[in-house]
Amino acid sequence: KMDDDDDDIPQLSSHTLAALQEFYLEQQQREGMKTSQGFNQYSIGSIEEDWQLSQFWYSDETASCLANEAVEAAGKGGRIACISAPSVYQKLKEQDGKDFSVCILEYDRRFSVYGEEFIFYDYNHPLNLPENLLPHSFDIVIADPPYLSEECLQKTAETIKYLTRGKILLCTGAVMEEQAAKHLGVKICKFIPKHSRNLANEFRCYVNYASGLD
Repeated sequence: KMDDDDDDIPQLSSHTLAALQEFYLEQQQREGMKTSQGFNQYSIGSIEEDWQLSQFWYSDETASCLANEAVEAAGKGGRIACISAPSVYQKLKEQDGKDFSVCILEYDRRFSVYGEEFIFYDYNHPLNLPENLLPHSFDIVIADPPYLSEECLQKTAETIKYLTRGKILLCTGAVMEEQAAKHLGVKICKFIPKHSRNLANEFRCYVNYASGLD
């Protein structure tokens, strides 16, 4: 007879869990910093999706399309900000040498392997940004809020409006169309973004300028 079944299941202490997480983080950072021939630290999938952080990477084709659109929209010497859209950032970095600059605002600190272009970002504190991120200093902001909720969109919208000189490219669920128009004045595009793994929710792109996505 076993009265306390659960007691027999080994549980990791919080200290052990923290140590384990730190080990995995270091391992992932080492993976990200590999520069051996044939390894591209900016390729999509070089940092694994973390579903607990609601991460779903775009397909290679979608990331390329969105990156090319951002470069076109930013113009020569343009500045591009990627908010919670690391696979677009990675595609932009693959185009290294082109005449634009880019930074990534991301909650997942694994992306700190990208150095000074990484900015820790928590949508719950939309304007908690470094001093060197000046208002209206980006020609285009691409954002993919992590959750399909009006609260998440509204807070991310504050960051977008603070950073952009005008152009916005938003990627989120089709169910957010009304809220996207309300908070950012963006309209749905014909282009249908795809993910490397299929999502249950229909996903769409939205812009507030004449884009190449229609």
